[in-house]
Amino acid sequence: MSNKGNRVNLFSRFIIDVKHYKLLYLMIAPYIVFFTLFTILPILAAFFLSFTNYDMFSTPSFIGIKNYLELFVNDTIFYTALKNTFVFAVITGPLSYFLCFIIAWFINEFPRWLRMFLTLLFYAPSLSSSVYFIWTFIFSGDTYGIMNGFLMQIGIINEPIQWFTDTQYMLPVLMIVQVWMSLGTSFLAFIAGFQGIDRSLYEAADVDGIKNRWQELIYITFPLLKPQLIFSAIMQITTAFSVSTISQQLCGMPSTKYAAHTLVLHIIDYGTIRYEMGYACAISVVLFVIVLMVKKLIDLALSYVPDA
Repeated sequence: MSNKGNRVNLFSRFIIDVKHYKLLYLMIAPYIVFFTLFTILPILAAFFLSFTNYDMFSTPSFIGIKNYLELFVNDTIFYTALKNTFVFAVITGPLSYFLCFIIAWFINEFPRWLRMFLTLLFYAPSLSSSVYFIWTFIFSGDTYGIMNGFLMQIGIINEPIQWFTDTQYMLPVLMIVQVWMSLGTSFLAFIAGFQGIDRSLYEAADVDGIKNRWQELIYITFPLLKPQLIFSAIMQITTAFSVSTISQQLCGMPSTKYAAHTLVLHIIDYGTIRYEMGYACAISVVLFVIVLMVKKLIDLALSYVPDA
């Protein structure tokens, strides 16, 4: 009875808040509507369809956990995609996160005109969705490729390497491209965060006994940049786990022996090529749970950063 009473009180307080701050609620109403339509409802629909046999042409038929059994028991390519995705995420996620912070920290020390130029220079790759094609010239599989030409010139290799078809090199090359492409939104967030820190705080800290830049970073910069740290972590998580277009365009789909196959490509394969939407939704739910768990771990790690 008390729980029911608490729920009623919460609902009553919510109604009172809406009436009191109706203009503010009206301003955020479009966001709530679009977020519900394009985020919450698709997640719920994917969860429901993951328990069905659905080919987009006929009515979904409920089959229980058959899709999940097929996924975890018989689908060996799923495990290949899962391994590739985890390798991608574990390496490119933290690396790009660290690089975004270090580069932003470094650029922030330059004069304003040079800082603006360097910011544009590092942010430029994220302005175009197809800029990664420049790497096809760098890692071209013939003697005219920049990397092959350089390595042959200095005598490391005797014949060109097929960077985008040789299973030994495909994933490392894609990681290089992905890290380069990911220096975008998170980088700008860190730049904005550094610009928002009052320089007088560092001067006061110097008086209070801060002896070096490392102590400034730990006791001043990290606490003041905590919102940017959390935002950038979320962006890097989603980027690292959603790699698909780069692999598909550079290595093909399917790639050689599925060496560059990721979970998102597996979803695309079953959802848009085979039209097995129920099975594709099951893969999506698994990926969603994985990303959610990783986000919780990162939130736990960032909780140790003191508040400003």
